[in-house]
Amino acid sequence: MNIQENISLKNHNTFGIDVKAKAFVEITGLAQLQKVLELKAFPKKFILSGGSNMLLTKDIDALVLYINLKGISVLEENDDEVVLKVMAGENWHDLVLWSLEQGYGGLENLSLIPGNVGTAPIQNIGAYGVELKDVFVSCTAMEIKTGELVAFDKEACKFGYRDSIFKNEAKDDHIITSVSLKLTKQNHRLNTGYGAIEDELKKNGIVYPTIQDISNAVIAIRQSKLPDPKEIGNSGSFFKNPIVSKKTYQKLKKENPYLPSYQMDDDQYKIPAGWLIEQCGFKGKRYGDAGVHEKQALVLVNHGSATGEELLKLAELIQTTVAQRFDIQISAEVNIIK
Repeated sequence: MNIQENISLKNHNTFGIDVKAKAFVEITGLAQLQKVLELKAFPKKFILSGGSNMLLTKDIDALVLYINLKGISVLEENDDEVVLKVMAGENWHDLVLWSLEQGYGGLENLSLIPGNVGTAPIQNIGAYGVELKDVFVSCTAMEIKTGELVAFDKEACKFGYRDSIFKNEAKDDHIITSVSLKLTKQNHRLNTGYGAIEDELKKNGIVYPTIQDISNAVIAIRQSKLPDPKEIGNSGSFFKNPIVSKKTYQKLKKENPYLPSYQMDDDQYKIPAGWLIEQCGFKGKRYGDAGVHEKQALVLVNHGSATGEELLKLAELIQTTVAQRFDIQISAEVNIIK
């Protein structure tokens, strides 16, 4: 067991924040994970996967467990559907590309989302009208206190908008080790009605899109708006899109005729947080090395050597300004480690 001490986590978080871990170990097997959890020399443990959905604001005074469990296998299969078991350390976008190569549908709208499979249920990741819960069957997680493996089905996960039991009552209690997903093999349920997918397909002259066409469209849209973490530090969308009541929406629409929105049901409307932030003048703004992306105001970026504290201060300034201007509270989508 190779435990390293005083290790920089700069290359293990997509913001590229240079904080240090008191100790660090890469986890590649379940038996190894159980042994590490039993270590008395390191009573405090910190779980790290792809590092794509977190903002580190301080050094980690704990043993960092870098979850790098690999593997994709078929659990069940018939002519129409397949159930996959995917280990937590698999890269999410690589999984999407692999599933498309096999002809499996269901993940195409979730193309190019950063991070690893193990963190997907925590966040109930979603994009362009599709969420993880739409293809989710179950996940297996190891209980940190006991080292026992526990299964969570869809109901037990209590999925919400960018939310789950793992961000609430079960937070810091479990380590997700694998995720099971049900995908289609034929008669794919195509979802092209959200965002700019239809426009992108039309631009390319595609009338009858395949799952690969939809994935390509999503990738093109995301690349046109969202920065690559390999080129500039970021964690994708930093804020959740707020959901407001019909009454609040009607008031906002009256005051802001060009307000974009997405009706969720009879009394709930989703408002793009990026639009609210842009209206407050933050798009493209830079405060030292902490800034807001020039093409998408929903994304905070590290221009080089920004600290986690500096990015957090910027996020709080944005939240305060949006609340003052629109009387709407926007909350962080990323996990902020204080």
